[in-house]
Amino acid sequence: MKIHILGICGTFMAGVAQLARQSGHEVSGSDLNVYPPMSTQLAAQGIQLMTGFDPSHIDQTVDCVIVGNVISRGNPLMETILEKKIPYYSGPQWLAETILKDRWVLAVAGTHGKTTTTSLLAWMLDYVGLMPGFLVGGVPENFGVSARLGEQPYFVIEADEYDSAFFDKRSKFIHYHPQTLIMNNLEYDHADIFPDLDAVKKQFQYLVRTVPGNGLIIRQAQDENITSVLEQGCWTPTATFGLKGGDWQAKLQQADGSEFDVYFNNQLMGTVKWSLLGLHNVQNALAALAAAHHVQAPIEQAIESLGSFKNVKRRLEIKGQVNGVTLYDDFAHHPTAIATTLAGLRAKVGKQRMIVVLEFGSYTMRTGVHRERLQEALIDADLVMCKRPEADTWGLERALSGLHQPATLYDNVDALVAGLVEQAKKDDHIVIMSNSGFGGIHEKLLKAL
Repeated sequence: MKIHILGICGTFMAGVAQLARQSGHEVSGSDLNVYPPMSTQLAAQGIQLMTGFDPSHIDQTVDCVIVGNVISRGNPLMETILEKKIPYYSGPQWLAETILKDRWVLAVAGTHGKTTTTSLLAWMLDYVGLMPGFLVGGVPENFGVSARLGEQPYFVIEADEYDSAFFDKRSKFIHYHPQTLIMNNLEYDHADIFPDLDAVKKQFQYLVRTVPGNGLIIRQAQDENITSVLEQGCWTPTATFGLKGGDWQAKLQQADGSEFDVYFNNQLMGTVKWSLLGLHNVQNALAALAAAHHVQAPIEQAIESLGSFKNVKRRLEIKGQVNGVTLYDDFAHHPTAIATTLAGLRAKVGKQRMIVVLEFGSYTMRTGVHRERLQEALIDADLVMCKRPEADTWGLERALSGLHQPATLYDNVDALVAGLVEQAKKDDHIVIMSNSGFGGIHEKLLKAL
């Protein structure tokens, strides 16, 4: 079958493209924003990438088109597809009908930690010899690809609450019908499609309704929003995890989360020593272990696997060290994710200086939805430097002036790099937080340093 994918370089759609290619289909795709790691990963798999959305990218020999949720009416290529009546699907629908329908689906949902937890679970199952298929919204370093078909029956998938396509406004995860569901946490996000927290909760309740009675819902024990979702109706057994209670618990051996004991039903199961930092990652590990246990993976081996787990690209990834300055790349773009990531690094580096660089790239952040939480999110930073959003309608400069630490706003990436070079000194840790390519700032800064 000949398949063309619109919006192919998004992390989710790139995974769909790889699964289609591994299934034996001829795959090509179109996108505007083409940058690594997805662009290089797709090219390595023999998938043709086309820049832009010119109608000439497809013809009547295409059997179907898979449409990413960045595509809207008025897109010239989409208009051609509609006019020529070429069959089209959303990415989640295509996955459900062609990849997931005969699999035991293990889905990881939640506002934060989905990518890391999905990668952890896929690695655990792989380590114990189950060879799962997976689709992750990033590139797990242990695998080097964001998706693979794997072997029957298990398939691990990052279950995103964002909408499926312009013609299907349900959350992606509604299509997946998991047997094992992780609910990491639940907060307000994606203000461009959800008017309030209740609207997000409604989609999670719809997800809960799709899990069969012989499945398992693994939930964060202390999350009140998850509790309220389940109180609306739950027809599936549940298991809990948490640092302060739950069926699965952790006892820290190192304050930065790099070593901890794992308990299941108050029984010590083993000790984790790994390279990840932060209490949020400890919780991610507990959730993944609970899911691995549900498919009868040997829990001692699953715990052992964490010692060789390599994190996902762009999750506090060290991009380089120059003249005693360490540069990190992190995908965090929500106050909770920013706070937990910085707290983990602070526990590791002690009193060494942390310079945090923020790009307000997501719709929720650049429109100021979480402006009241900026001070709380950046509490562990010593210095804050930001790129000014193209349309600052809510007063970012005023918000930054209320921080307890020095904060500077720059009009462009080059000026920001120059400011960083002027500020940086030996033993500093520079954490760049963005959900985009950020104008190649990492390479520019390393070169300038």
